[in-house]
Order: sequence, then structure tokens, then C-alpha cells
Amino acid sequence: MFYREAGQFKTSYAADQALLPIRQDRIGLGLILLVAFVAVPLLASDFFIGSIMIPFLVFTLAAVGLNILTGYAGQLSLGTGAFMGVGAYACYKLTTYFPDINILFMVLLSGIFSAAVGVVFGLPSLRIKGLYLAITTLAAQFFLEWCFIRIGWLYNYNDSGAIEVPQRKLFDIAITGASASPTVRYLVIVSLVALMTLVAANVLRGRIGRSWMMIRDMDIAAELMGVRPLYAKLSAFAFSSYYCGVAGALMVFFWIGSAEAEAFDINHSLLVLFMVIIGGMGSLLGCFMGAAFIWILPIAIRAVPQMLGLDVIAATTEHVSNIIIGVLIIFFLIVEPHGLARLWQIGKEKLRTWPFPYSSN
Repeated sequence: MFYREAGQFKTSYAADQALLPIRQDRIGLGLILLVAFVAVPLLASDFFIGSIMIPFLVFTLAAVGLNILTGYAGQLSLGTGAFMGVGAYACYKLTTYFPDINILFMVLLSGIFSAAVGVVFGLPSLRIKGLYLAITTLAAQFFLEWCFIRIGWLYNYNDSGAIEVPQRKLFDIAITGASASPTVRYLVIVSLVALMTLVAANVLRGRIGRSWMMIRDMDIAAELMGVRPLYAKLSAFAFSSYYCGVAGALMVFFWIGSAEAEAFDINHSLLVLFMVIIGGMGSLLGCFMGAAFIWILPIAIRAVPQMLGLDVIAATTEHVSNIIIGVLIIFFLIVEPHGLARLWQIGKEKLRTWPFPYSSN
């Protein structure tokens, strides 16, 4: 039918190893990019862009970072929020010391500081794993959060204790600060997210990504085959923390505008972890699905009753959302550990064999 690769022949090794070998997938991705870069900026309201699309993309990038570490490298982490905070505070200090340098360069550079911190706290992964490693990253979460509160140099000794985003321009157009429009900020974020997702996809398909997955599946066998656990695990922590740091910088500079230490607490770490679990561990597509589901769910719970003429208070929305997310986490961990991404993959496989019977054998 319309989703079947019959007649699509590969004539080279490069074509066979392409990121999207099926023509229908390339067309689908092109349509998604067309909607993201053209339809949303032209048709969506400022509220939809600023309250839904921008935070969705920020959390998607953070979920990509955590998924690289947990889903692909098998190293459980509960410090995502803290690593996002390192990127945000690093970007704030860089803009303070170098006010004339392009803010986008500062955002990308801030991830390096987060990667360095991630490597330091990733050192215990060389000796411990599983729950013990999760406790170590949880300690990193609390320690870094304490630093954000107690070290006044990080927020330039502001009386409010918060980092405040200055106005910066690109091609004489304000992209940060109060005067920057949601559409401009959205275009910057969606461009960075698309670029960094492409980079992550290619890294995961290469030698480095394969070494991470070998460590995840069986670290002893991987070491016997020549994979060095030191470089594999620490590079996974560095790569993951870099993405989380950039996400944190985007969160402050292109979304909320200012932030205190509470913006990077343990709740945000758990929120990103839930996105990875529901979306699917070991899947970049699952990061987008999980972030969209968890961020849009409370808005849908609030909007649907209002469309029916019912008034739902914010506390009820939060309670119902937490119940649904908790039930889905239990369901996916038991029934389908690979989350929504795996369900989407199964649906595509059935579509490719329809109308013939489908068998997983």
C-alpha cells in the first residue's frame, strides 16, 4: 500500500545505511519539518507557541540528552535538572563576561561546562551501576542545586537570587529578552533542536554510539571485544550532559526569561525521566513523543472539560495528570518497556504488511 518499500532498490552501501532508507519516512519527515518551520510560525498564536511549542522543544532536547545516557548507554541518571542548571548558569555568566558575542554561540558553549560537570559525576559509573549509580547522580542533583542557591557569584549576587536574561539581537532582531517575540524565539529553538537531533542520530549510528550500546547490553563482553569502559561511559555522560546543558540554557534564555535554583530541582529531573520512559528508552523519536505527551496532557485535561462547559481547577488538573502519568509508567515498564516509540514502530510494521496477517515471528 502507501507505506511499503516495494520497488525501492539500494544500489550502494551509503544508500543502504541511510538515516531514513524508506522514501515514505523521508516524505513524512519533510512534512513535519515543513509544519514546524512554516505552518506553526505563520498560523499558530503567540500563546500556542510560547506556552506549548517552546517548552515542548526544550524538554525534548533534555529528554534526548537523558535518553543517550540511560536508553543507549544504560547508565541511570537522576540529575538531569542539575545539568540543565549548569548550562543555564554557565550561559548567564558567559553573557556577563562577553556581552558582544553571539548569544547562540554562548548557548552552545554553555553545554561544554555541563559536559565537564557530567564527566566528574560520571566517574563513579566506572565502579558502580544501576540503583547505586542513580543515587550518585541524585547526590549530584542536590549538590549542584545547593551551589545554585549558595554561591552568589553564579547569579552575579542579585538580590532576587535569580538569573535574568539580557536582551540580545541577531541580524538586528531581538531573540532574547522581553522584546523578543515568541515566534522568533521558537524559530531559534526549533532550529537548534533539529540540528542537535540530527547530530545525535548520526553519532548513535557510528562507532561511539555502538560502543555505548555494547556497554549497555553487556559491559564485560564489550570490554573483551575492545571497548574501553572508561571512555565509553564518560563520553556518554559528557554527550548527555552537553545536551541537557544546552536545553537548560534554552529554557532560561528563550522560554521563561529568568530563573531561580528551584527551576532545576529534582522534580524536573523526574519529569524528563518520565518523558523518556513513556516515549521509549533507546529511541530519539520517543523523546519527542514522551515530551509532547507529558507536556500537553495537563493542558488537554484542562481544555477538554472547558469545551464541554465544565470548570476544572488547576489542582484537579495536576492530580489527574499525575495519576495518568503514573499509571502509564507502570504500564510501559511492564507491558512495553520501549514506550510509545515501539508502539509506533509496531503500527508501521503492520501497515507495511496490510492486508496480510501480521506476525512478530
